[in-house]
Amino acid sequence: MAVVVLAMAAVGVVWAVERDWTGKPGDSAVPDVSESDVVTGVTVFEVGNRPVAPAVAGDTLDGGRLALAELRGHVVVVNVWGSWCVPCQEEAPQLARVARETHDDGVRFVGIDVKDDRASARAFVRRFAIPYPSIADPDGKVLLAFDGIIPVSAVPSTLVLDRDGRVAARVVGQITYRQLRGLVDDVAAERGSRPSRPTRKGAG
Repeated sequence: MAVVVLAMAAVGVVWAVERDWTGKPGDSAVPDVSESDVVTGVTVFEVGNRPVAPAVAGDTLDGGRLALAELRGHVVVVNVWGSWCVPCQEEAPQLARVARETHDDGVRFVGIDVKDDRASARAFVRRFAIPYPSIADPDGKVLLAFDGIIPVSAVPSTLVLDRDGRVAARVVGQITYRQLRGLVDDVAAERGSRPSRPTRKGAG
């Protein structure tokens, strides 16, 4: 099975604060995530107490189609971002690095590009050599499906989903390499280190 990490950037402007989280699973650095009081930080959800990620789908910046439900069985990182977002630009190389390092272990990354124009978004992807697809969300409707899980005005935000499509960790604000790699490794270790391989028909 695989691990999927989701990184997101939202409509409002929230200047991210880099911090290293040292609490235990279930402890939260975000006491009350709401539209009126957005706080940056990391929340880790215990197994059995994880919200289900919405089954969002949409057209990608490269002209394809992506449905989050199709990645069930992987650890998934979802990142909400926008080319206009300065913290998104600063964290992009870290996201790309972890995506490359963990791809062979079955981790998948998905971006949600919010309130952006395609030309600027594609230039962002080229500039930072982003190796994973992003859903284009010019009107914010895809991001709105995550309301209650992350504040829709948080820029940027990142989710780490477990293999069952549930939110194992949430980062509101700019994420660091160490934070992201640690969260992904922890979730990936919950059930083996690699996704199951399909059996080829006729294999002897």
